[in-house]
Formats: sequence, structure tokens, C-alpha cells
Amino acid sequence: MKFSIINLGCKVNRVEADGFERLLGERGGAPVAESAADLIIVNTCTVTGEAEKKTRKAVRRALSANEGAQVIVTGCAAAIDPDWFQAIDSRVRVVPKAEMTLFLEEALPALQDAPRHLGRDADDSSSCHPERSVAGAKSKDLAAFGGRTRIGVKVQDGCDNACTYCIVHVARGRATSRPAEEVVAEAVALAESGVREIVLTGINLGSYDDGGADLADLCRRLLAATADLHGPGEPPCRFRIGSIEPMDVTGEFVSLLAEADGRICRHLHLPLQSGSSRVLREMARPYDAHEFRQLADYLRASVPSIALTTDIIVGFPGETDEDFEDTCALARHVGFSKIHVFPYSKREGTPAAARADQVPPEAKAARAARLRALSDELAAADRASRVGTVELALVETPETATTESYHEVPAPADAEIGSLIPVKIG
Repeated sequence: MKFSIINLGCKVNRVEADGFERLLGERGGAPVAESAADLIIVNTCTVTGEAEKKTRKAVRRALSANEGAQVIVTGCAAAIDPDWFQAIDSRVRVVPKAEMTLFLEEALPALQDAPRHLGRDADDSSSCHPERSVAGAKSKDLAAFGGRTRIGVKVQDGCDNACTYCIVHVARGRATSRPAEEVVAEAVALAESGVREIVLTGINLGSYDDGGADLADLCRRLLAATADLHGPGEPPCRFRIGSIEPMDVTGEFVSLLAEADGRICRHLHLPLQSGSSRVLREMARPYDAHEFRQLADYLRASVPSIALTTDIIVGFPGETDEDFEDTCALARHVGFSKIHVFPYSKREGTPAAARADQVPPEAKAARAARLRALSDELAAADRASRVGTVELALVETPETATTESYHEVPAPADAEIGSLIPVKIG
């Protein structure tokens, strides 16, 4: 049985798509281009209006690329509007994310016994879109992961917050956490298979709670369980935190980050969303600009080499020029090494979408352009501040490696893909 997986959206979606691929591969399935597949899975995203447009386009493209495949639509966009996807074509089936594993296990025998469609035979899966999950590893150790070197482990799902611009908490439901022993066992298996960087992911990762054990407790267990799995002189695997909300960064976690000697990457993605306290209140974010500034200063003082990246929304309803200038000023103060800029996108069913004081598109576009330029400036400054220092870097391709601080650097000649090697930043 041949399959193709189209993944859109966040790192959690990426991890879930990897799980679909592993399940299908373990049962004899072969990843191919959409045009040759018996089964196409579209893992959808609805975080912005643009993301939902891409999702709908991906489903239409899958249907037109292959007239014989069954198309399974799952994920956040499918959870918000299942009827739209179900109505688009009789070959589409919407499956809730929580039911995907059981569905695939039950669907496989029927799909394998079904007559093959007459789509183009594609032994070369390189024609797939980069976001699709395709096998073809560069080394034996990484063969199970499609050649990817940085592998995510989902430890948490859902969110109990209700930011006024966000629909994801509706799609994902209440916050839940995986048992620590499951997470540790998965991480150990990945490390033993050759993975040197594991990314902990979740919809609201910092809310992790397994019977009172929080994210810092989980990280301590992961560090201990993976400390001695590699050969002498070889660095053990490291962990990267996918994203953590500012209010969930505890003193205990910061202490662990400072003590872990890089085994928990000294890089945190802290979503700011706005540098205006007034806008943050209207977003229902549980901190203000001053508290975020204090947290950033505390992190810099406790972990001097830390890199901080963020998400910022521009053009939230009612945002003024002064609010935007406050955002730019706070971004400069923090010294983010990367800003993911999101022009505000109305999501039907959220309080912000119903507001009458929407910011004009041209103002949003201008602010987004300014903030992206500031992001480039701050990234260059952070990179320059690290020149001459040495960091362990994960070799991603024969030409590139990624440092602990999440900068791309040239890979040393003949470095093994997937390895962690010391690199002097130039």
C-alpha cells in the first residue's frame, strides 16, 4: 500500500505526521508522491486565515493530483469545519486526530486489498513537496525518520487558555499531558537509534503536568535517562524546547537550563505577541510588557549565552501606532535572535474577530514589513555577538549545521549527518 502525507502547520503537527508515517511504514506501507498513492493524508492547520487557505488548497491539490486515492483530512482545520472538507468530494474522509491511529490500523487491510488506481508510478519520491513526509534517509541511523536529524516528541496537547485571537484551543481541546515514563521511553529509543537532538513539543508545552511533575521534572528525567547511551568522547543527545509561554517559565526550569551545560539547548522560543500592555490585556494574555521584560532580563542574567526567539502579532484590533512602537522597543530591549511575524488574521468564532476596530490591511502590512526588518537586524546582532565562541552544532546536511543557539553555520567537511560537533562561529 502506497501513501503520501501532506503536513501543514506547527511542530506538533509535524510530530503527529511522523507518527502516521511510522505506523504505516511498520505495516508495510511505502511513502510515495501523491500521484502514485493509494492513501493521501492531509494534516491540517487553522492558526491563521492564510494557514486555512493553504489547507484547503492542499486538499484540492491532492484530489486533482490523484483520481484514485482516498484522501484523509485530519488536524485543526478539520476539527473546526469538518463539513466543508467532507462535502468537497466523496473520496474525502474527515478523521479526528484522536481517532487517526485506530482508523489507520483498521483501514490498512481494506486499502491493501483494494484494486490499485491508474496513477503515475513514482519510484522517485523526490518529486514530493518538502512538507510531505517522505522516506530517503542519508544514514542508516536516521532511516526511520526520512533523513531528518532533529526529531520531535509530543509531550502535551491542548490548551486551557483562551487568547481572544486564537481558535486552536477550540480545535485541540483541554490541556492534557503524556505520562513521563512514555516520554522518557520514546526519547531513549530515539537516542539509541542515533538521534542527537530531540525537540519537546506541545500546544501549550509549559503546562505539562504528570501527577504534579512539571516540565522541569520531565527534563531532569530525560537528561538522566539519556546521559550514558553513546560512546566515549561522543556528546550525548540534547533536548530543545519547542515553545514555552512566558508565564510557564519557572525558576526551577531556568536553574536547570543554566546547569544542563547545553544538553537542554540554551535557546527558548517565548511568544510575546505584543509589546503593548494594553494590547496584551485585550488579547487575554496573562502577563504585561513589564513582566515579559523582567523575564527576559532574568533569563539573560541566569543563562548569559541564551538565545531568545518569539512570535509577534501585528495589527491586532485596536492596535495603534504607539502600541506598535512599544512592541518594537521591547523587541530591541530583549534582543530576539528571530521574530516570527504574524499579521493579525480574523478567526471566526473568536472575540477579536467580532471587534469593529479592525486595523486596515495596509497598516498591518506596513507594520509587518518593519518588524521583519527589525528581526533581520536583531538576528545579525545576535549572530555577531557569538563570533569567536564555540557551540555544539547539529549537522543537518553536508553543507549546513545548526548551533545550540539556532543559527545556521557551514558544516565542517566530511562531518557525519546527524552528529553533534563543536563549531566555532565566524
